[in-house]
Amino acid sequence: MIRLTTADANFDSAFGALVNGRTSEDISVARPVAEILARIRAEGDVALCDLTNRFDHTAVTPATLRVTDDEIDAACRDVEPSLLEALDLAATRIESFHRAQMPGDLSYTDPQGIRLGMRWTPLDAAGLYVPGGKAAYPSSVLMNAIPARVAGVTRLAMCVPTPHGQLNPLVMAAARRAGVHEV
Repeated sequence: MIRLTTADANFDSAFGALVNGRTSEDISVARPVAEILARIRAEGDVALCDLTNRFDHTAVTPATLRVTDDEIDAACRDVEPSLLEALDLAATRIESFHRAQMPGDLSYTDPQGIRLGMRWTPLDAAGLYVPGGKAAYPSSVLMNAIPARVAGVTRLAMCVPTPHGQLNPLVMAAARRAGVHEV
């Protein structure tokens, strides 16, 4: 862990080195990412499966790429009840917060008699990426899916790595609790 303190005499140089180091890392991954995206655009699910198999050390095909409801349900059964309660509490709090911040539509007539306004309309679908290669992030599921669902998005599709083909039960339970039905 890197710790910077603004009161340190070398803070400016240490902070600069940290920022510049990240920039060079970003540049070093730009080309491989562009190549991956180009390949997926050109080859579709075949490339997606090949890359998934290479990076996640698994063996998916276009036919097995999606996680079935039965697989999600089986994974959820492996989660301890106390963790399900914690997920439920977090989900309830996240939903409450996002309901409170929902914007409202606006409609009024100005002094010249012209009707003005704005209307909030949800997207039909949202794609969610949840990291999960080296660690599981059920909170990312909740923090991505619940605000979208509160906003009125009806179709939530989630992508998550499955290292060695293993679903993370807590991530699947978070997906189920958050209303994600496509994984």
